[in-house]
Amino acid sequence: MDGAARRWAEVLDLLVEVVPPGPAGVIVDSFDGHSRVVADRLAAALRAGGRSCARLPSTGTPGPVSAGMAGLRRAQRLAQAGPGAGPRLAPTPLLQQALVVADGPQWRAQAPDGGWTVVIWLRTQPPAAGADRSAGAHVVIDLHDPGWPVIRHVDAALTGRDRWYLAESRAFFAARAATWDSRFGDDQPAYAAAVAESGLPAGATVVDVGCGTGRALPALRAAVGPTGTVVGLDVTPQMLAVAGPNGAAATAGLVLADARRLPFAAAGIDAIFAAGLIMHLPDTIAGLRELARVTRPGGRLVLFHPSGRAALAARHGRALRPDEPLAEGPLRISAVRAGWQVVHYDDPPDRFLAIAVRTGGE
Repeated sequence: MDGAARRWAEVLDLLVEVVPPGPAGVIVDSFDGHSRVVADRLAAALRAGGRSCARLPSTGTPGPVSAGMAGLRRAQRLAQAGPGAGPRLAPTPLLQQALVVADGPQWRAQAPDGGWTVVIWLRTQPPAAGADRSAGAHVVIDLHDPGWPVIRHVDAALTGRDRWYLAESRAFFAARAATWDSRFGDDQPAYAAAVAESGLPAGATVVDVGCGTGRALPALRAAVGPTGTVVGLDVTPQMLAVAGPNGAAATAGLVLADARRLPFAAAGIDAIFAAGLIMHLPDTIAGLRELARVTRPGGRLVLFHPSGRAALAARHGRALRPDEPLAEGPLRISAVRAGWQVVHYDDPPDRFLAIAVRTGGE
């Protein structure tokens, strides 16, 4: 089995696992025809796992779709009414199945009574900037590369984060590590400017959590000077491999570890730099609390991204929401609950920079 086939198998195994037992309706939706392919693969994987599964007709056939959904709704009402409710429908191949899989926006709009049990949204290239139908999805899959699917969100009611977060995060960044700097290498001056504004003291111990290819490491070394200590930490081995030259140039140590479980003693770090980290953590407050655990009272947390939130949302084809983790109000609240106080917040189009100070306790 090659790498792409193995990746698909891993994703399908998780999707099969999160479909609850018993009667269920699963809808796969996307901007394009990929939803049909993924729904076909999921139905096949469910059957291979011993689940009896009906694959409903794809979009573009309004007659059968409408008739099939009407029959499904009627069967549900009769089943809910009980044995004495009147005559039952004659069995059909569709209605004999306890589990159905459909795809596309037409099916999603014609939900059965009670709604779809599992809504799967595929992030592909949107047809227009700002278009987004991920709201309400129980599972979100990054499918910009059809050969390398990556699960980016699973509703907590379906399975715990520890089941999927680490493997899927590594899969997401592993596929991008080799080309990351060719796409974003010109961001390095923005990193240097953000570090210079952060007020890191000479001689400090600073950790770049989620360091990626190490673009911030040279600037962090310049800030803390020759007597300081610089460490780059990332969860993806492929990213750390690419970070090697930047780490060597900055005389920085490189550590493979999960940001949610840092391999450092409590209160031993003077400053943490985190570029693009918070948006990738499944639990913002828990993540900020772990960063606070290893930082001394009065130490600094620098949250950075070389694009502002609005520009980044537009690039990904989604609308900016006021309840996002890095929106000013939610971030300030989360920071306080985790043991930080935000002392600087700046979100222009060309960069995001927030600085918080460790308060000494929750």
